Amino acid sequence: MSFKRLFSRSLDADPERLHFAAHSHHLWPDASFEGHLQAWNDAALLADRKWDKVMDEIWAAAQAEVAAELGTGQADAIAFAPNTHELLVRLFAALRSSPPVRVLISDGEFHSARRQLARWEEAGAAVVQQVPAEPFDSFSSRFLGAARQGAHDLVFVSQVLFGSGRTFDCVEELATLARPDGPWVVIDGYHAFMALDRPFGKGAAGSVFYLGGGYKYAMAGEGCAFLHAPADFGPRPSITGWFAEFEDLSLPPGSVGYAKDANRFLGATFDPSALYRFIAVRRMLADNGLTTARISAHVENRQQQLLDAIGGTPLADAELLNPLDGNPHARFLAFRSRDAQRWYGELKGRNCITDVRGDVLRIGFGIYQDESDVERLIQLLGELQ
Repeated sequence: MSFKRLFSRSLDADPERLHFAAHSHHLWPDASFEGHLQAWNDAALLADRKWDKVMDEIWAAAQAEVAAELGTGQADAIAFAPNTHELLVRLFAALRSSPPVRVLISDGEFHSARRQLARWEEAGAAVVQQVPAEPFDSFSSRFLGAARQGAHDLVFVSQVLFGSGRTFDCVEELATLARPDGPWVVIDGYHAFMALDRPFGKGAAGSVFYLGGGYKYAMAGEGCAFLHAPADFGPRPSITGWFAEFEDLSLPPGSVGYAKDANRFLGATFDPSALYRFIAVRRMLADNGLTTARISAHVENRQQQLLDAIGGTPLADAELLNPLDGNPHARFLAFRSRDAQRWYGELKGRNCITDVRGDVLRIGFGIYQDESDVERLIQLLGELQ
């Protein structure tokens, strides 16, 4: 099946382009344009009163969509921000622990966490312990074992590692360690949200933070990051914007109030257009019966099509870091090779967009690709030097 009609604007903008970087910069569906246009029209029509609609209607609808996708049923536990880094900073500052904060992470975390935690460690604000992601097959158990040692204030791990596409599959077990007075457990779900079906669930929702966003598989573009914040964890974040007391602006001057729900983690004025886009895309998916499970099945078929045909290409000699094994899988295939940078450049020169991280070529898949696109990709891969 082909779903190209849902992406006509993005595809028609460059008809000759092969875009296999859905994991990096997902093409925007037509519905996102309509959502963006609605945000502009509401701003023009409602002017100052647009914030009433944003916070009462758009915000609530977006919260409900995230909670439904996570499988928590806790819409009021969702807060939004322009990016996950902003939310990470607020989380770190909300910890009750005195510095240095003891942090457990993997060595495969994305730069928004890796860089910030490294800098905090330089400044004496954190002590960071890293669990090697390799060997991949034992990563989940090794990370869980390190967390169980009980020597950390903050435990932070990606559900899908951005470099390898391998998954951490002990979220529920990790959740049993979390306490309001520490440790706090944070799952980075940026490569899991709307890629893995029901990635979180009610079992962990009561004690674990979850970060994600709309830039990847939610297809909504930048500016729609979110945090699932369990109740009783960080009731008064020390880095806070005035939107965190948006529901109680009648407080006496000089007092610092907080929302009782996840909105306690809010910052200040933001661009709400990303929320409009997110809602519009979610409605488009629902109208077409495109659940995360169905999209994943489509993607896995295209991934298998590629893997069945790479024997005659240079990728046959690369190490596939995340083979298809019948379990929930990342939306990209990660090939490790000393030639990865060159392959990326050669493909880009042929208007075939992939992604490279060090010595790993990442090929990402989405519902705007069909069999013919993979056939063209295979042909180009066969021409690599």
